[in-house]
Amino acid sequence: MPNSLPDLPSEEEIDKLSQCLVSAERTLETEIAGLSAVRAALKNGLSGPFGQTFELIRKSTGRVIVTGIGKSGHIGTKIAASMASTGTPAFFVHASEASHGDLGMITDKDVVLAMSWSGETQELAGIVSYTRRFKVPLVAITSRQDSTLGRAADIVMKLPSVAEACPHGLAPTTSALIQLAIGDALAVALLEGRGFTAQDFRVFHPGGRLGASLKTARDIMHTGERIPVVPAEMLMSEGIVLMTQRGFGVLGVTDELRQLIGIITDGDLRRHVGSNLLSKTAGEIMTRSPKTVSPDTLSASILELVNSLSITSVFVIEDGRPVGIVHLHDLLRIGAA
Repeated sequence: MPNSLPDLPSEEEIDKLSQCLVSAERTLETEIAGLSAVRAALKNGLSGPFGQTFELIRKSTGRVIVTGIGKSGHIGTKIAASMASTGTPAFFVHASEASHGDLGMITDKDVVLAMSWSGETQELAGIVSYTRRFKVPLVAITSRQDSTLGRAADIVMKLPSVAEACPHGLAPTTSALIQLAIGDALAVALLEGRGFTAQDFRVFHPGGRLGASLKTARDIMHTGERIPVVPAEMLMSEGIVLMTQRGFGVLGVTDELRQLIGIITDGDLRRHVGSNLLSKTAGEIMTRSPKTVSPDTLSASILELVNSLSITSVFVIEDGRPVGIVHLHDLLRIGAA
């Protein structure tokens, strides 16, 4: 018997789906409004504390200790991870565990970033008291400056009051999002303020596809005698032999100063078949001004180049001279493609 067709959704099911989509749209609109409120605050009262926190952390010789509990704690964990991976030494200390020995992780050279939407989180009392006793700089991220946490802190980054996406106004949704947003903003500002580069980023992300995309041409290129280059005056009878031996499907052509002036591809050979190809010089066959990369070009950028030009190899140039060659297979081998 033929397979029966699936039952059409009932009106009730269609109505529930419609309500679901309306709810999702309402949540996103509410959270977007929250982010807009933070952006507006940065142009007003929040700009001063944000800048003070930036300078405090930038000049610190210690670490950033992020702390919190509940949803604020989960957000704090992510903020600490983002800072640590972008050049600002940081880690998360659970507010409850702090009072059971983890306070020993904090030194007077550190900066404590305490997160609590209400500013009245009882579990923060131990770590706040510790910072006051040992003069550890304390920054509060909260919605209430006059809260217990706000009054105790050296700097208060007061977040604007926002509507939660939760229809009961209970589950932290918009509030958690804007805590994350201000933490990301601080992490990125510190990244840029420290001059943290993609190469620095690679040090902290050696694994996976991200690590592969952060490798440079210098890391993966073939060098020395593996580079398929010939002088412009070489006859193609010899050039084709070298092109075959090297196995990259291309030849680089150099002038008397060893500057790369052209490239010969399989396509160039096909275009000159039947026109005394073997008796011509590389300079007569080559295509001038080939696309090249520098030794510090990221493998992700090389991949974009070879894909956009539909080529399989690219020469690596330093001071105009070829110092290496990267093949598409090299990008596949490291997992960048």
